[in-house]
Amino acid sequence: MKPTGKQTGFTYLTVLFTIAIAGIVLAEVFINWTQDSQREKERQLLFVGNQLRQAITLYYERTPGAVKRYPEKLEDLLTDERYNTPQHYLRKLYRDPITNQDQWGLIMAPEGGIMGVHSLSNAQPIKVAEFGYQDRSFEGAGKYSGWVFSYTPHVQTQRYQ
Repeated sequence: MKPTGKQTGFTYLTVLFTIAIAGIVLAEVFINWTQDSQREKERQLLFVGNQLRQAITLYYERTPGAVKRYPEKLEDLLTDERYNTPQHYLRKLYRDPITNQDQWGLIMAPEGGIMGVHSLSNAQPIKVAEFGYQDRSFEGAGKYSGWVFSYTPHVQTQRYQ
């Protein structure tokens, strides 16, 4: 038996609509997964960057003698040989979570040494606000390379009366 003219193509249209709806749902799932993945990488960058900043701070502040120094290379943060007993400020050198590379952008101190690091990624971050106190300078940064994790010592001034 042949189908009547009214029923011709109904199954075909139903399959097309089902495929279209499934495509839209899958596209939405992919977008959400991609954003969640990027947000996780941002959290990792904030953690790793702050670990590096803290290690640079400790290296600088614990410099023996009166003249403070920054590390010459990031590997100096793993083992500080300036003491009788080596000091360890980091357990390992972290990879940049955004680029997944070992290489970081280095912020060099005017007097020499590394005073900070940043990601080499020029991608636009999702997080642009509500950073912690020490990361407040990242607010409104248009790219990850603008998230600079550095240590600048506080200069104490004397007041004369």
